[in-house]
Amino acid sequence: MMMKYLFKIQSFLNNSIKFSLFYGIVFLFSFNAYASYVLIPMDADGQQNHLKAYGITYWTLSKDLKVKWLLNYRGGSFLLPDTDAIRKECTIRGVTYEVVSDAQTEEILEEISSPSQNMEAVILEKAPKIAVYSPKGNQPWDDAVTMVLTFAEIPYETIYDQEVLEDNLILYDWLHLHHEDFTGQYGKFYASYRAAPWYIKEKAAAEKLAKSVGYSKVSQEKLAVALKIRDYVVGGGFMFAMCSATDSFEIALAAEGVDICEPMFDGDPSEPGYQSKIDYNKTFAFKNFTLERSPNVYEFSSIDMTRNRRISKTTDYFTLMDFSAKWDPIPTMLCQNHTALVKGFMGQTTAYNPNEIKSSVLVLGENKTNNEARYIHGIKGKGFFTFYGGHDPEDYTHRVGDPKTELELHPNSPGYRLILNNVLFPAAKKKKQKT
Repeated sequence: MMMKYLFKIQSFLNNSIKFSLFYGIVFLFSFNAYASYVLIPMDADGQQNHLKAYGITYWTLSKDLKVKWLLNYRGGSFLLPDTDAIRKECTIRGVTYEVVSDAQTEEILEEISSPSQNMEAVILEKAPKIAVYSPKGNQPWDDAVTMVLTFAEIPYETIYDQEVLEDNLILYDWLHLHHEDFTGQYGKFYASYRAAPWYIKEKAAAEKLAKSVGYSKVSQEKLAVALKIRDYVVGGGFMFAMCSATDSFEIALAAEGVDICEPMFDGDPSEPGYQSKIDYNKTFAFKNFTLERSPNVYEFSSIDMTRNRRISKTTDYFTLMDFSAKWDPIPTMLCQNHTALVKGFMGQTTAYNPNEIKSSVLVLGENKTNNEARYIHGIKGKGFFTFYGGHDPEDYTHRVGDPKTELELHPNSPGYRLILNNVLFPAAKKKKQKT
């Protein structure tokens, strides 16, 4: 599977873009106005607030200044031009930084460029414009991504079905999918919450929205949204999804034109024999999965491993894979962390069945004890997607109505760092390959 992924990613880069492998001399040429630099260390002992460090990096990019991401150097550190404004901003936000001289910078970059070191320096040159797909009434703490973006002070805009259907996705570089149900089954909450006021209200709102944009069923309207998102990625967009947004998105694509909803969801029976009509060729990441037919089971399909897990909270960890920074900068970028061992956490969709992951998709994080994938990445057309299982990296069993996570208590969260790696990913410098 690894070799197939590497072949595909090399082919993609040769035909469109290539992450530049710039060494010390290129970096110094780009920053020749500076005699010293600000190093933001990202190792375990060197940084007091890893999450806000990403915010500093984003803020620097937003000022039209370039940043160097030092992959596998001290936990994936950032090298910034030295300005009084950057130093001040680091101090205000509580981010640890070190001022390094021009000579020290050359030594660092020389070490990174050595063939004997599994390190690379990648230029970040533009602050990506971020969109979060989420209902308008949701609070930032309803979703791990909006929560960490808010904490890291990284700006984002909220969009939902209307904006997606009006093709507004082209305005954004990076899209996060809220924990949405793209199948029209209202999150499979029917058994436990069908009488709850919030469920009744959200169901009515979804039906009203679907009709307002010209669809008789929520499932049809959500499929239309999923197809727009698919086209956004195929056209070169970056998509990051968590929890149930990952598998419900895939199911919606695979079930295009097939009614898989029971009467309590859309008012009429599901299509007879619908399982045999699922088209796995239409999905991004998953294959050969079986849909969960019962409306009383809080599960979408066999993609998710939640019900098959046999592991306690105290021993629930997953391991980040180790990639070649010089040859595979993309997966290396997405796995930057100060530890290779990340605490597990639950969600409606917690982890992925490795037997149902396409060979073209790369597993970035896995729990070998449970034989499950937690963090995966792939290419679709000209774009990229990343799926991350679970709901909240610092709330093991987040449930409906639970209080929000206070990230002030988790400023060094490895699980949240993976989200922010994806946020910065589109900022990496690319250039067309010469033919």
